[in-house]
Amino acid sequence: MVKVFAHGQLRLYLLALLEDGPRHGYELITALTDRFGGTYRPSAGTVYPRLARLEEEGLVERSDEGRKATYTLTAAGRAELDERRGELAHLEAEIAETVREHATQVRDDVRAAMRGLRADLASAAQRARDAAASQPGAPDRDRVASHGRRVEAEVMVRRFGDEVRADLRRADAAGGVDALTVETLRTVLDTALRTMRATLR
Repeated sequence: MVKVFAHGQLRLYLLALLEDGPRHGYELITALTDRFGGTYRPSAGTVYPRLARLEEEGLVERSDEGRKATYTLTAAGRAELDERRGELAHLEAEIAETVREHATQVRDDVRAAMRGLRADLASAAQRARDAAASQPGAPDRDRVASHGRRVEAEVMVRRFGDEVRADLRRADAAGGVDALTVETLRTVLDTALRTMRATLR
């Protein structure tokens, strides 16, 4: 992505991130990176000048702790954030769509890579079988296939996490995450974990 935020959007999103509590600049950079599923990471040269401007405008307060500076949302910053909830919801929707587009691209790339990996694994398994007599420690077919399935499963877990985070953050911007959502997610994940573990040996 060449340009992720339009004019003024990063400024607004930094205020939104500080609504949850004080953060260091590095924590804000990390939070932005997580929000985009790792597909975008703002530079310090992008984030810190905007934080300094927000401080000048009285929207955030900076406190120094040793070599680290902590930024806290002020009452004025919270008031501006409240006034711009509509813009924030729209921005969250744009970010969610961007993350989905990248997730789709990653999924397609992973599928293509998995096809190649399966072919490589099949070839490796054949070589392992051929060498089994002279090299007893060579990986067997089941172990090689198991490795491929584990990699595929981990990709699915990461994709699921990215999509859930995107949906939750978009809904949260409009105040749409309620207790039922959290309880449903907890129940589904607990059930999925128990069911998955029952298949492992």
